[in-house]
Amino acid sequence: MPLSLPLNKYIDHTLLKPESTRTQIEQVCAEALKYDFASVCVNTSWTKLCADLLKGGSVKLCVTCGFALGACTTMVKIFEADQAIGAGADEVDMVMNVGALKSGLVDFVREDIAGVAQVCHRSQRRTVLKVIIETFLLTDVEKRLACTLAKDAGADFVKTCTGFNGGSATVDDIRLMRATVGPDMGVKASGGVRTFEQALAMIDAGASRVGTSSGPAIMNGQPGTASY
Repeated sequence: MPLSLPLNKYIDHTLLKPESTRTQIEQVCAEALKYDFASVCVNTSWTKLCADLLKGGSVKLCVTCGFALGACTTMVKIFEADQAIGAGADEVDMVMNVGALKSGLVDFVREDIAGVAQVCHRSQRRTVLKVIIETFLLTDVEKRLACTLAKDAGADFVKTCTGFNGGSATVDDIRLMRATVGPDMGVKASGGVRTFEQALAMIDAGASRVGTSSGPAIMNGQPGTASY
């Protein structure tokens, strides 16, 4: 399948390790500007720094919410998203409450996502919301349910993994997620995508974004060495 965008504009250049330093965050932003990636994805404590570094360019700022477990309260997620948007975030990647989904608490999961979606979409510039469903921890039935709930709650994307709770993105999961949400909702492959070939395979399967800390290596046709 031919790409609908240049490969670089599929990539969310990512650095989420808890030990990441300011210097490393600055380097990720510089790399993203150099390669004109779709976005930089960081933890919320770096929002203001990255917003300043990326200002004036076409690279979006994506921040995490409820990362990496998704097990905090809805109000905490809403507050974190609201603070990040106010500091300059263009996109929010929130972690679904996986335990609630596996407990059959579908209304809670839907409302948890909807609460963050309302914060993201109330701003005039309409912040994009992606929902990380942690595919490695779910059955196929649960993956479909998670995607459906995210879509019903008003999310803009569903996303495979945090990369911190085991497993990684797979082509089969991307196909399942795309088939569930249809052609108009975003699907993000993240976790373990480290090569040019893997990135293309995810896009061919239906991914509209690829989250990776190996963006420059992928663009240069080299295997990435980063763990995420």
